[in-house]
Amino acid sequence: MFMVVVLAACSEKPKPEDRFAEYVSMWNEQDFNSMYERISSNTKEKIAIEDFTKRYENIYSGIEAENVKITFNKPKEEVETKDKEDITFPYNVSMETIAGKVEFTHEATLVKEELEKGYNWFVQWDSTHIFPQLQEGQEVKVSSSQPVRGEIYDRNGNPLAQNGKVYEVGIEPGKLGDEKAATLTELSSLLQLSIEEIEAKLNESWVKPDLFVPIKKIDPNNQELAVKVSSLQGVFLQKEVSSRYYPLGESAAHLIGYVQTISAEQLEKLKGQGYTRSSKIGKVGLEQVFEDRLRGETGWKIYIPNGEVIAEKPAESGENITLTIDAILQANAYSQLKGDAGSVVAIHPKTGETLALVSSPSYNPNDFIFGMSNSTWKSLNDNPLKPLMARFNKTYAPGSTLKPLTAAIGLATGITNPEEKMTIEGKTWAKDNWGGKSITRVSTNLTSVNLNDALVTSDNIYFARTALAIGNEKFEQGLQSFGFGDELVYEFPTTKSTISNNGFSSEGLLADSGYGQGEVQMSPIHLSSTYSVFVNNGSMIKPYLEKKDAAPVFWKENIVSPAHAELIYNSLYQVVNHPQGTGYKPVVEGVNIAGKTGTAELKVSKDVAGEENGWFVAVNNEASLLITMMVENVKDRGGSHYAVPKVKELFR
Repeated sequence: MFMVVVLAACSEKPKPEDRFAEYVSMWNEQDFNSMYERISSNTKEKIAIEDFTKRYENIYSGIEAENVKITFNKPKEEVETKDKEDITFPYNVSMETIAGKVEFTHEATLVKEELEKGYNWFVQWDSTHIFPQLQEGQEVKVSSSQPVRGEIYDRNGNPLAQNGKVYEVGIEPGKLGDEKAATLTELSSLLQLSIEEIEAKLNESWVKPDLFVPIKKIDPNNQELAVKVSSLQGVFLQKEVSSRYYPLGESAAHLIGYVQTISAEQLEKLKGQGYTRSSKIGKVGLEQVFEDRLRGETGWKIYIPNGEVIAEKPAESGENITLTIDAILQANAYSQLKGDAGSVVAIHPKTGETLALVSSPSYNPNDFIFGMSNSTWKSLNDNPLKPLMARFNKTYAPGSTLKPLTAAIGLATGITNPEEKMTIEGKTWAKDNWGGKSITRVSTNLTSVNLNDALVTSDNIYFARTALAIGNEKFEQGLQSFGFGDELVYEFPTTKSTISNNGFSSEGLLADSGYGQGEVQMSPIHLSSTYSVFVNNGSMIKPYLEKKDAAPVFWKENIVSPAHAELIYNSLYQVVNHPQGTGYKPVVEGVNIAGKTGTAELKVSKDVAGEENGWFVAVNNEASLLITMMVENVKDRGGSHYAVPKVKELFR
């Protein structure tokens, strides 16, 4: 009986439905070599196994096919094959592609072929099995359409990053004539490109005498330059070329950033995210921060040339983004720095809206769009003032601008009695066990000093002693309550402010920290936020950059009591309005502000004189504008007083 069963099984005739089910299983596994073994002999005569497998692999790879699913509903009853040489079965194909989902129904014909022993069924394959529209000899192509990049606007709808029409300067080589050398020399000077850079473009393989060779895009507002270059023989101005454009130029370069063509490394890293070799991508600033929202979705089309479209997904424009920035204040703040190394942060202290973020020196982001000469790029990189670096989000020693925070901590811990007088004699003070270390007063000779006196005259000794009285642990906790050590959740990545490198390792370090020296480091953005405490009843506003309709959010609530906040604010008002105040001069009519100056000394060692950074933080009486300015290297230029008139002019 066993032998009868075995012989019966061995003699069972092959079924076409089983044969095709096996083929579909291989297809789902994308085992194209095994699929080839199941196709008919006459098909194999037309296509070699290498070509068969490569065609599937190349097409599926080119269209980025994923989740390829072939469905064959095998008949429930055995298919009648008597006297039949071929059988046809329907099947369904679905897949996700770069251009969206592709689905189709097609038919496969299986033919009976005689073998040495018996026969079997084989798939009569042709290219329509890949796509019904694909005929022999045709190719599947993929094309992309770039989305319109979203634009960035200020709070009043003024463009900060826009898609505009600009001029493009180009040359028709055949029309340069005998004065070619003189023309290229003049053009080199006008466009700030070397002659070698221009000639490299003219010597590209595609260039012909009568073709327009693009050399450089230029600012559409520079009409004088446009007239000069177009007057040169063989040089032409192509109008209305689409381009990204930054109207504020240097004033907002570090804030907005710029776009460039994606690099090969980035393209590989972002593979599968819709970028192509010609895509523009945000390199720095908000162009980079908001890249995913600004860039939109690339459009894709899978098609057969001179044939049908297999799948198409239209491009989707990027999102427009409106900031809280005021373009006029941004430009004015940049002009006040006038090339000095420094930064300006302006916020609305009641709402948290960021009104200006400026870093200087700067660069023109349009140069990255229109074409930057090698010499310009070299000068930017070699400049010791680092014009490519944003400063408003980095950390620096805050100097005396930290003293209101020390005052707030002293009041909150009960260490400071605002009316109590501290006796301070002479210009310097030190504890007996400090060795050669001492603390120096700069602005006052008062011998009896209360909190208001200390803030108005910016007395280093008063705040050094206050920090020592508060103690390591409570002083550190107090600064932490102001956000030190915390990540600022803010649209523009910002370095965390820090108290010390490794705790207060000595009394001297704690004392220095009390007046903003030591190892204390703050970003101008964070410092601006901390001063909002004094106009918000003791709570610190959370700054933000993108315009929204929402109630103000406090980053830290109830850091100090409303009474203490008012007390410190009144002293800050006297800093600017009392003749003995460090922020009193110059008096600017119509400007009514409270504020605090700060000079931070940057020493490599105690024996070497260091550079100085000058700070001024101020808020107007209406509490609608708070400005922080930091200027580097103000030693021998008045220290923090160098920044005071600049900030007052911004308020004016």
